[in-house]
Amino acid sequence: MPADRPSDEQPRGPLWSEPGSLLEHVAVAVFGLDDDNRICYWGPGAQQLFGYRADETLAHPGALLFPDASGDGPDTCARLADRARTEGYWRGRLPARHLDGEVFDCGFRVFPVAGVAGRTVVMGLASRGAELDRVKTNLAFLDALFETCPIGLVMLDEELRYAHLNQGLADINGLPIEEHLGRRITETMITADGGEYERMLRGVAEDGRPIAGVRVGMRTRGHPDRDKVLSVSFFPLSRAGGTRPGVGGVLVDVTDREQAIVEATATRQRLALLDRASARIGTTLDVQVTGQELVDAVVPVFADAAVVELVEWLDERKAFDPALPVITRRLAHGTVLPPPATELVGGVEGVHYPPGSAIHRMLRTGRPIAVPVNREFMLRTVLDEERARVLAGSGLTCLLLAPLIARGTVQGIAIFGRSAARPAFTEQDLSLAGELASRAALCLDNARLYSRERNIALTFQRALLPSHLGPCPALHVAHRYLPGSQVTEVGGDWYDMIALPEQRVALVVGDVMGHGVSAAASMGRLRITAKALARHDQEPEELLTELDHCAQEAGIELATCLYIRYDPVTGRTRIASAGHPPPLLRYPDGQTDLVDEVLGVPLGVGGCPFRSTELDLPDDTTLVLYTDGLIEARGHDIDDGLTALRTELSRLPDSLEAAADHILARLVPRFPADDTVLLLARVHRLRW
Repeated sequence: MPADRPSDEQPRGPLWSEPGSLLEHVAVAVFGLDDDNRICYWGPGAQQLFGYRADETLAHPGALLFPDASGDGPDTCARLADRARTEGYWRGRLPARHLDGEVFDCGFRVFPVAGVAGRTVVMGLASRGAELDRVKTNLAFLDALFETCPIGLVMLDEELRYAHLNQGLADINGLPIEEHLGRRITETMITADGGEYERMLRGVAEDGRPIAGVRVGMRTRGHPDRDKVLSVSFFPLSRAGGTRPGVGGVLVDVTDREQAIVEATATRQRLALLDRASARIGTTLDVQVTGQELVDAVVPVFADAAVVELVEWLDERKAFDPALPVITRRLAHGTVLPPPATELVGGVEGVHYPPGSAIHRMLRTGRPIAVPVNREFMLRTVLDEERARVLAGSGLTCLLLAPLIARGTVQGIAIFGRSAARPAFTEQDLSLAGELASRAALCLDNARLYSRERNIALTFQRALLPSHLGPCPALHVAHRYLPGSQVTEVGGDWYDMIALPEQRVALVVGDVMGHGVSAAASMGRLRITAKALARHDQEPEELLTELDHCAQEAGIELATCLYIRYDPVTGRTRIASAGHPPPLLRYPDGQTDLVDEVLGVPLGVGGCPFRSTELDLPDDTTLVLYTDGLIEARGHDIDDGLTALRTELSRLPDSLEAAADHILARLVPRFPADDTVLLLARVHRLRW
């Protein structure tokens, strides 16, 4: 280097902004010319291109780099330097001369840079024109390949996210290029191989093992109903050229040539759908939830839209009569299509299908059928003109109708729809729909039978509970019974208020363990027995002893009971319990107290005596009796429930009716797992 250039000073110019790309693939000579057009810098690649060592060029005229046969050598170098100084940057092709006398076509890029002491140095970059042409040709080829090649090309980063892809792969996947970039490759495809495809790609990325010509069966998110077979080849990408490491790939759609794999893939997809549907349908005994689970299982994997409808039979025998209309109640619906398809599937509750409709044809055979959405279908099946207009504009072009039959009875129908973007339903689709409908129908029938039994038990229990508690001058009472949610069987909760001799009154709350009609029947037996025993004016502990004997004789294995006797003349209150949650007292000043001294064992256990305790209750004290459904819930400790109840009691409104509603609203979940009884009784002394 010249003496006036510090050894760590490097020239800077426009082409230095992206080092490492072309420079790694093309031999580039770097040199500098001073104000006298003498060589003052001889950098990387210059000796390889021109043949001169640094000591043979430094301080020599730059003209030696150009041919001088015509005597214009110095003029060429001078013109090159002048254009750099006047234009700031110049590039072009000129003949150059090698040390051995060879003249060759050379590409130059020249630009001025500031040197020391205010001097200007013209920096030059030179490379053989043939090598530049080769690189430009390769780049043009690659650009054309990515833009127009029908074969899928892709670059993935280390996390298997799309970094670059061509239109060919976007067409294969059925998604725009923009919807790929930044997403993992597994987010754009649907496979049924248990993750084997992703593991194969990770092996390429992590271990550098290339794969070639592997056949992969899959579906893509853009075409979720089309089975494809792709021949895939992947290879690791290095960090050469400043690029990030990752995976490069070539994907070819060979579906037509690999029909056997297509069929196997379709079979696996159908089995996978059936497996998912089996896990998702029938998770509860709620009819509406079950119907929606069927819809969610098939949209959008199998269909663009789906509805489930229950048949409301005109004939009590629930037998299909082709001469009668079929009336259904829409239970569940879903679609991925835009309006008006959303209005079509969700805009009605009841549907009327006239005799001769496609629904009648399907019910006559008892098997799924596929029908096109055409004028004939609308005339025979869709009576309402507005509904026909919405159907015509929905984008649906074909429907698959499947009966929901269980235990020999038609429960309802399932309707699946596809738009023109999908192929029409095939025979294999009809078979799959039949399997799905059969499984869903059995779950719906189980839910229907459960609902019927639950309604019977609930009706039975309500009939056995008091519809109202008679007036009592010594007590102001508010009572509530709240059954569990639709998916919970009716329990055996009960309560009563019993008038006793000498103005006294008894309050009773109980709970028979178990659910359903049998629990309701046991509850009724205990309530009637407790009322009869109370009227014999027995002590609370004696009454529970007799009730325990009754429970054992009736085969009632476990039941709880809380019995409270109040004397309004003296204010004396006697309490006995058989394993029931303890009562609470709310005093007029808002303070609360828990009476848990005599918990006892549940009824039906036998062999353990019952005890009682006696309290003096001030006027306007409120007795709070309840069952465990109020304070116990899945995932919550019973002590937390008691604490929450005491908190609510401390801020009750004056009205007991409003107080009862407030407590239930605050403490009982939206879908309670158990029945709940709440009895509030505010005591009043009788003055003589």
